Amino acid sequence: MAGTERRLTRQVLVIGAGPAGLMAAEAAAEAGAAVTVLDHMPSPARKLLIAGRGGLNLTHSEPLERFLDRYGPARDRIAPFIRAFPPEALIAWCEALGQPTFVGSSGRVFPHAMKASPLLRAWLARLAAQGVVLRTRHRWVGFGPDGALRFAAPEGERLERPDACVLALGGASWPRLGSDGGWTALLPDVAIAPLRPANMGFAVAWSEHLRTRFAGTPLKRIALRFGDAGTRGEAMITVQGIEGGAVYALSAPLREAIAAEGSATLHIDLRPDIDRDALARRLGTRPAAVTLSNHLRRTGGLAPVAIALVQEALHAGAPRDDLAALVKALPVTLTAPFPIARAISSAGGIAWSELDERLMLRRHPGIFACGEMLDWEAPTGGYLLQACFATGRAAGRAAAG
Repeated sequence: MAGTERRLTRQVLVIGAGPAGLMAAEAAAEAGAAVTVLDHMPSPARKLLIAGRGGLNLTHSEPLERFLDRYGPARDRIAPFIRAFPPEALIAWCEALGQPTFVGSSGRVFPHAMKASPLLRAWLARLAAQGVVLRTRHRWVGFGPDGALRFAAPEGERLERPDACVLALGGASWPRLGSDGGWTALLPDVAIAPLRPANMGFAVAWSEHLRTRFAGTPLKRIALRFGDAGTRGEAMITVQGIEGGAVYALSAPLREAIAAEGSATLHIDLRPDIDRDALARRLGTRPAAVTLSNHLRRTGGLAPVAIALVQEALHAGAPRDDLAALVKALPVTLTAPFPIARAISSAGGIAWSELDERLMLRRHPGIFACGEMLDWEAPTGGYLLQACFATGRAAGRAAAG
């Protein structure tokens, strides 16, 4: 993107101050470039800060090959960047910023502080020491006639002509935090897979009783199955449907099934700690004086919300002659994914065919892309941030030349 005038120091512009953008800025600065980061929000890394409120899950400790499998169809595309900056490298990077980490019982990796703010403060201080300039309230609005990058800034329109640019504008989840997906309109000549919700909940037509009584109630120690895929964990009943970690783990195939068929049936094992035959023996014959609710509670060990789900299924026509089978595989019909604005992340983005092996846009030499702008998705568990950091680092190093 450079003009005819030769600069002594390569000028790199990064658009977007989330994890991918800041990592791109650090990598480019380390390679000797003069780096400026522009972001349209008043402060950087807002989504990272919100994500860290419940414990900043940086990455995962499982073996690398299994880790890479979490990226599904994009595995082979994203693998080289994660191999170049694997989980152990991300952990070392975090600890070099004075934020020691630990591995949780599920294998997830967290900083001991369990939040993002100390890490972000240390990171921004290091970037400033490297000479990285951060300018907020600068929104990218497209290209000028000569290829210059146009920005809406507090002082009016601003034109930038760097030697290279890294786009790190995110996907379209949590738009109030900055990533609104508006960048897709600014690249009309680039193939972009539609942005869709990922790691989200789903709409369920609950009865008025269940919705009123149990919205906000967690389903603990359950197992979910859809087709050949299954997971264990927790979920949450909401007014609109169901969400939570266990649901997010199956969200991609559920979303695709709904898109193809109009709905999808999720099966919930309300007692995964006991097999069907043993549960059937427990439930056996119900005494006439004992209500179904009390029978399921006393003999089946079900919580009130689980009992309500069983009764909901029975009222909808589920067979009554095998309670154990119903408890072990309770069907819930999902009718739509929750909107992308309330999803944890998004799927879709710039098609891999539009990028070379350095993450440069083939149609725009000197412009690189990284993070959630690319066409990949992954479950929660550290995989999202790991890929953002790894692709940001690769794009920043490539942009620095």
